[in-house]
Amino acid sequence: MRALLDVPAPAKLNLFLHVVGRRDDGYHLLQSVFMLLDWQDTLHFELRPDGALSRQDIGEPVPADDLVLRAARALQAATGAANGAHITLDKRLPAQAGMGGGSSDAASTLLALNRLWRTGLSLDELERIGLALGADVPFFLRGRNAWVEGIGERITPVEVPRGRFLVVKPPRGLDTAAIFRDPALRRDSTAAIISGFAANPLQFGRNDLQPVAQQLCPQVGEALDWLARQGLPGRMTGSGSAVFAPLAAGQSAAAAPPPWQGWRIRECSNLEVHPLAGWASSDKSSVGQ
Repeated sequence: MRALLDVPAPAKLNLFLHVVGRRDDGYHLLQSVFMLLDWQDTLHFELRPDGALSRQDIGEPVPADDLVLRAARALQAATGAANGAHITLDKRLPAQAGMGGGSSDAASTLLALNRLWRTGLSLDELERIGLALGADVPFFLRGRNAWVEGIGERITPVEVPRGRFLVVKPPRGLDTAAIFRDPALRRDSTAAIISGFAANPLQFGRNDLQPVAQQLCPQVGEALDWLARQGLPGRMTGSGSAVFAPLAAGQSAAAAPPPWQGWRIRECSNLEVHPLAGWASSDKSSVGQ
């Protein structure tokens, strides 16, 4: 039986996140830099010739109908694939953290099943499926650190210096929708340019969602205060409750105890490229070559 084992789904950090406007349909227009991280989930895929889809959790449990199964169904619908899959998910990334865990799982599922089922979709075709699943999915499919604009569909690769980061995730999570519907959210940041980011990539900008997030989830502020006590200037990533700070060469906060029970603290390194980069072609005409 065909199988793909140990398929990685890495996290991301938002080095900054600006809200620069809002569309007529209510979607917010964003600017951000997404950076791949070596903290990851792992998935295993076994071919099911009966066309059924099933999932088994061996890490943190996830909702019964999560983005992994939704991505698999979307690929079946788009391609008419007759095969199914049994998917084992080893969930290590925290939920509602702003680190893109569910979107990354969905992207890795699309890439893996496109290969396992031999459906031959190009990267552009997978991205169209992915965007319908979540705004962050196309980024993980592209597999490069990127300047991201619009609602997540405008993606430009950027260089990010190699480095280590301390990530702190409080026990409580954050609901993205609650942040974006809050009337206190700033929605009029001035549009930035890539060259401005490139001049100071690890200190550029801010996260416009952070003030509202701290009101909705005081643990975000507590996590930032804890980083400050370690001498680390932190900020929130994405729309979740995790915060992070870059570590200087030779610097470590591993000896510092977690602020309270149930908090997750991890030293991570960034990635230059997604481990699955190249699993789908960028040009359908080259599939199978």
